[in-house]
Amino acid sequence: MAKKNLNEMSFLDHLEELRWLLVRSTIAVLILATVAFLISDYIFDVIIFGPTKADFITYRFFCDLSSQLGYSDLICVKEMPFIIQNTNMEGQINVLIWSCITAGFILSFPFILWEVWKFISPALYESEKKHAKLFIFSSSMLFFIGVLFGYYVIVPMSVNFFATFTVSTVVINQFSIDSYIGMVKTSVIACGLFFELPIIIYFLTKVGLVTPEFLRKYWKYAVIIILVVAAIVTPPDVVSQIIVTIPMLIIYEASILISKIVVKNQNKQNG
Repeated sequence: MAKKNLNEMSFLDHLEELRWLLVRSTIAVLILATVAFLISDYIFDVIIFGPTKADFITYRFFCDLSSQLGYSDLICVKEMPFIIQNTNMEGQINVLIWSCITAGFILSFPFILWEVWKFISPALYESEKKHAKLFIFSSSMLFFIGVLFGYYVIVPMSVNFFATFTVSTVVINQFSIDSYIGMVKTSVIACGLFFELPIIIYFLTKVGLVTPEFLRKYWKYAVIIILVVAAIVTPPDVVSQIIVTIPMLIIYEASILISKIVVKNQNKQNG
């Protein structure tokens, strides 16, 4: 049966389209989660638990940077004084399942974007529908860059900080596997979605909910929020905080620029 035009679709038709979007996206996530399950040893030993090792690439980078800046080995990571333990009977099974599902979501993100595009495309102009490939490519790249930023920057900094922080030498850090992997998943997914901000701002500007003036007006508040987040997720040293803050500020500035471009194009069309 031919697909209905937007004007011919009722509210129930839209719900039906949304239902199939969710079904197809879920199937894609589960398929790639199964693939992740088949290589789960590599995912856990090399990827997830990579930041728990003192020779992780990020720690080696900061150690080299410390030497180049003349700080000797001030920010070098020489050991990780903590252990990861499982305290629940079904803990490791749950961790395995949800970690594979998270990996499936990350890997299937471009397909999910394609499904979202097909859902919203009937409401777009013909000239805008031609940009489907650009939308999928740019959104996917931003998401994966955010995921890598979260994994190689936010996660190791957080692990190093919490591993070395102690209120007393009497206390030994023994983190639960749920706590550790939850932190990894939250940091990676949150950064991936945060890097989607320019795309989100594009659509919000298109529908008139956001303007460049609004984003510029609250710029100082955005900077404060970013600085607070950077201070929370990084060790208490200026270098680490700057490394986290700069990409976030660039993303916010890029969002303002995109909003300006959208408004300018809309004014041309209306003029």
